[in-house]
Amino acid sequence: MQELELAVFDMAGTTVKDEKEVENCFYEAALRSGLKASRRRINDMQGLPKLIVVETLWDEAIGKANEAYSEKVEKTYSLFRGILEDHYLHNPVCPTEGALEVLDWLRRQGIKIALTTGFYRKVCNIILSRLGWDKGLDEHYLGTADSIIQLSLTPDETGKGRPHPDMILKAMEMLGASDPKRVLKVGDTPSDLQAGRAAGCGLVLGVTNGTHTREELAAYPNDGLLPSMKDLVSFLQEKQKVMVR
Repeated sequence: MQELELAVFDMAGTTVKDEKEVENCFYEAALRSGLKASRRRINDMQGLPKLIVVETLWDEAIGKANEAYSEKVEKTYSLFRGILEDHYLHNPVCPTEGALEVLDWLRRQGIKIALTTGFYRKVCNIILSRLGWDKGLDEHYLGTADSIIQLSLTPDETGKGRPHPDMILKAMEMLGASDPKRVLKVGDTPSDLQAGRAAGCGLVLGVTNGTHTREELAAYPNDGLLPSMKDLVSFLQEKQKVMVR
C-alpha cells in the first residue's frame, strides 16, 4: 500500500448513520405514487443517484416508451425529495460508530477527506449542516486542512454518480491528488466498490453495518470488508506494518 493522500467516503450508511431511513423514505414515495417496487429491489440500488433509481424502477414497471413514464418519474421523485428532506430536517442525524474518530485520525495524518453521495445537493447540505460538517467549506464545498472534511461532492457537481468513478476523479482533481493508488475509497454499497475500482483506487473497502451485508458486498471486488468504520484505523495501521516489513 502506497502512502495515502486522499480518503473518499460515502455518507448514508458509511459515515452517517442510516437505519433504513433512505429505504423507508423511498418506499413511502413509491407507495404514494403507485410505483410497485419491493424493499429488496430498492435496497439493491442504494448508492446510485436517486433520480436514476426512480427512472430505472418506472422503466422496469411500465417501460420508458409508456406515455405516462415521464410524469410518473417526476411525481415519484418529487414525493421522495419532500419525504427525504423532511426526514433529515426533523429527525436525529448522527455519525456512524467510529466515523468521527476516523476523520480526526486521517486529518492528523495529513490525509485529505472527501465525502461523496448519491444524494442531490440540497439534502446533502441538510445533512452536512445538521452534523456541523459544513464548517469551513466554501461555495464549491471545498474546505481547508482544518475543516472536518476537505470536500463534499454529489452527482449534481459531476454529472454522473456511482458506480461511475466521476466523483472520485473530481475529488482527486480538486484536492490535488494525482495518483489513484494513493486514494482510499470506503462505502457500504456495491456501487461504492465499483466506483473505487473504476477510479483505480489503491484501496477499496466496504463496511458491512450499512445497507448491505458482508455476503452481498463480497460478490464485488474489494480490498477488505470491515464490520464498521471504527475498524478502519487499525486496518490501515496493520496494512502499513505489513508493507514496511
